[in-house]
Amino acid sequence: MPNIKPISDLRNYTEVLRDVAVGAPVFLTKNGRGRYAIVDMQDYERTQATLRLMNELAKGRKSGEEKGWLTLEAVEEHLGIADE
Repeated sequence: MPNIKPISDLRNYTEVLRDVAVGAPVFLTKNGRGRYAIVDMQDYERTQATLRLMNELAKGRKSGEEKGWLTLEAVEEHLGIADE
């Protein structure tokens, strides 16, 4: 269950931060609506890495669609991988 607190709880921020853990962000509301999320640094870094990976995959897909795809054999030949 998500940990949701009103932003006014930040007056005692040590209590709010104590509730933040890997995989367990704290969501803050303002005027009864979700507004902010406090996440553990490990979760933040994982999210950023995922975004970078997704961006690179999108670039690769676009390149394949525009310039054509390589077969597995062509990749193996380019990398110098020989059949055993």
